[in-house]
Amino acid sequence: MMIYSIKELLLLAAAAIAIDWIVGDPKWPTHPVIWIGRLIRLLERLLAPERLKEHPAAVRGLGVVLTVVTLVVSCGAMWFIIWAADAIHTWLGYAVSAWFISTTLAVKGLKEAAMLVYHPLMEGRLDEARKYVGYIVGRDTANLDEREASRAAIETVAENTVDALVSPLLFALIGGAPLAMLYRAMNTLDSMVGYRNEKYKYFGWCSARTDDVLNYIPARITGVLLTLSSLFDQRMKAKQAWLAIRTFAHLHPSPNSGIPESAVAGALGIELGGMNSYFGVVSERARMGWPTRQLEPNDIVLSVRLLYSVSFILFAGVIGVWFVVN
Repeated sequence: MMIYSIKELLLLAAAAIAIDWIVGDPKWPTHPVIWIGRLIRLLERLLAPERLKEHPAAVRGLGVVLTVVTLVVSCGAMWFIIWAADAIHTWLGYAVSAWFISTTLAVKGLKEAAMLVYHPLMEGRLDEARKYVGYIVGRDTANLDEREASRAAIETVAENTVDALVSPLLFALIGGAPLAMLYRAMNTLDSMVGYRNEKYKYFGWCSARTDDVLNYIPARITGVLLTLSSLFDQRMKAKQAWLAIRTFAHLHPSPNSGIPESAVAGALGIELGGMNSYFGVVSERARMGWPTRQLEPNDIVLSVRLLYSVSFILFAGVIGVWFVVN
């Protein structure tokens, strides 16, 4: 496979953003995230961490194996596909690269998921909204009221501005589709086994910590981008977004998720965080933002606008840098 220059990587990244805007997240069986998920479940069955549950260190070792094998296979398979496409024709290599980078992004898919919550809420169909909230969060949704359903959707959009846009794009700019797919595999690992419950406390430890490391710089870039994005809408407060990051982000249990969530809370003048229930166990999540008004379903739309604004800034920035280096 040819080694792409920075100019080529910039154009591939820009093309991937445009493809994601238009096509979104296609629901078809060969989507790479589906195959990555199948690989993770297969490896989990083969490694069978439950047989060593009395030996935490050994289970952690199996978790390291799971993480390494998943990342190597995902990145290696992507490298081979791009190499094969490029061997047929250079432009086919470009097209395949741009397409696969776009599958690591999910701007349109995230918008659609949020709107599936928003529209039922606006039409008074709370049960339906709860159902769709359950598709995008891990918390219990059966007893969510309108405000809590809206909060769950907004927090998902905010947090995934990092996972579904900024992080994969930055990795694509460094190493093309193979590195972007490595990131997506890591993120998928975290979403499947990176929990602190009894089952995955040790087995998923490596996946969760590695995901934190990979998202560390992108999360902080996202905070800056969300602050800039809030300048383009008079209903949002850029200064409050930045102050919220500095005031509340460190209170979040994740070293990264608190940054985009506090930024969105500050920009919109609402409060995120609060009481969440997981499998019947209620926990208090750090509250972020200064609530100048009551959170409402329309804030879901505003959070999506912030997401798209970040994607526009990134697209313009990538194209601008391309003109500079061209």
